[in-house]
Amino acid sequence: MNRNEAIKRFHDGDDTFAELIDDSQPVELPAPDTDVPMVSRSVRLPMDTYERVRAAAEARGIGVTTLMRQWIEAGLADLDDSATVSLADVRRALASLSRPTAA
Repeated sequence: MNRNEAIKRFHDGDDTFAELIDDSQPVELPAPDTDVPMVSRSVRLPMDTYERVRAAAEARGIGVTTLMRQWIEAGLADLDDSATVSLADVRRALASLSRPTAA
């Protein structure tokens, strides 16, 4: 059956298509990786910037979008003074304070 014939049959009330849909097996969709609803947005980046982000994500063992989301969340936290700091960063900062500086 070609496209035009299928359209004509559909508009004439032919329920062959409904039978095809009704007889199909249910599909198991993958579970979302988060309980928080997410919104997808497109961001245009220069290629060299994207490559730097990709390399940084790879070095951390996470995906590019995960790293971008972390950076955005950290930036927003800075705006409202609710920034969180990793324990490793705090330890490094404290360790640098206890070292004598060269005079």
